[in-house]
Amino acid sequence: MAEKGPREGPRPPHRSEKDPAAPHRSQARGGALQRGRTRDGAARGGGWVGREFEVTVGPVAHGGHCVARHEGRVVFVRHTLPGERVVVRVTEDRQPGFCRADAVQVLDASPARVPRPCPYSGPGRCGGCDWQHADPAEQRRLKAEVVREQLVRLAGLAAADPVVRDLAVEELPGGPLRWRSRARFAVDRSGTPGLRRYRSHEVVPLEDCLITVEPAAQAVLGRRWPGAGAVDVSVDSTGAVTTTRLDRRGRPTSSRVLRPGGDLPEEPSARAERHAGGRDWEVEGTGFWQVHPAAADALVDAVTAFAAVRPGETVLDLYAGAGLFGGALAPAAGPTGRVLCVEADPAGCAAAEANLADLPQAEVWQGEVDAEGLAGLLDELDGAPDVVVLDPPRAGAGAAVSRVLAGTGARAVVYVACDPASLARDVAAFAGAGYRLAALRGFDAFPMTAHVECVALLVRDSS
Repeated sequence: MAEKGPREGPRPPHRSEKDPAAPHRSQARGGALQRGRTRDGAARGGGWVGREFEVTVGPVAHGGHCVARHEGRVVFVRHTLPGERVVVRVTEDRQPGFCRADAVQVLDASPARVPRPCPYSGPGRCGGCDWQHADPAEQRRLKAEVVREQLVRLAGLAAADPVVRDLAVEELPGGPLRWRSRARFAVDRSGTPGLRRYRSHEVVPLEDCLITVEPAAQAVLGRRWPGAGAVDVSVDSTGAVTTTRLDRRGRPTSSRVLRPGGDLPEEPSARAERHAGGRDWEVEGTGFWQVHPAAADALVDAVTAFAAVRPGETVLDLYAGAGLFGGALAPAAGPTGRVLCVEADPAGCAAAEANLADLPQAEVWQGEVDAEGLAGLLDELDGAPDVVVLDPPRAGAGAAVSRVLAGTGARAVVYVACDPASLARDVAAFAGAGYRLAALRGFDAFPMTAHVECVALLVRDSS
């Protein structure tokens, strides 16, 4: 397999399931303000924190809230469902136009409301889940509604467009609990592990986490981790459990692997084995992989169907990670085809090289996925790619990268997205460069949370 050297340029942020919130623009300029106040000392919001009042809840919003209105202001309410009448308590009020609140009393419940299975879930408690109070079918319906709303509002698509109108978020095998095969638990100063409260640094101690597979939860929770800032835990396809201790700056300090055959303590670079798309994969224990055990197979099937790669075609696989999609598409390209997997992370590149070593048509390039780097890569290709596959981080590919990719004239662009807003913004950029959204699938790869995985097909707009 051909190997290319790293490209120049700054490294992108490492992919994660949840990117940290961006600093307020005043902090980015260096002018930190007193929390909740303007430069003249006036409160930015309405001073509503702690207030309780009754509202009738409106539609769901991106991020797991529902929208209500009170005294002319928007209220983003957690722990509720559309159509409910609830008493809310304001938890955050920093902006004049809106505030955030928890539903602390349900007066008229939605038919889709169910008892929370987790004792740590609820107002003011663990922030790990958004919709423990919703029937799983309702969760999927709400996620589809959010994706549709983002595509209409941010991408300018018509609500009546069949691709938008007919979207349904598909259930993955395994049920809504015990699906998370990898998790990061925060550790407080006493060494107790847990998860943080919503929009807080405070750690809620946990004895169990019902969305995490049991071996992973048991390996971390209910014991002390003195000196650690967090603990990563993952369970691979063989049943091996890897725990990685991180310091308070998020840097790995040690790993431990418990395999079915015995304990291997303090492995310096623990690796996990995965099986997806009919192939075996090896990744670093802390490397990127879908956390739902059924997600990788579902995404491979969707990407393969949308790409419909033909013998002899050239495929560009961007943000390739350990090579999952490139490995699935290379056999269809055949010995006369070419699959270029581009990944910025050196460990991801090393894993991809090892995983794809039996596919001579697959090449792994370490480098930036940015407009400048892509232009250089495209200059080295013998012609434009026929198919582009991209699986960017939560922030999306961005308008500049989207425009460069549209400029290749690829017959198909397959976009894997974990954030509906980022997907919608990039769909708008592709549309401005002559592409249209031709097909879309959604997958409930994160039950009990507001997150949803989508696979979109963009093709050249002949009209």
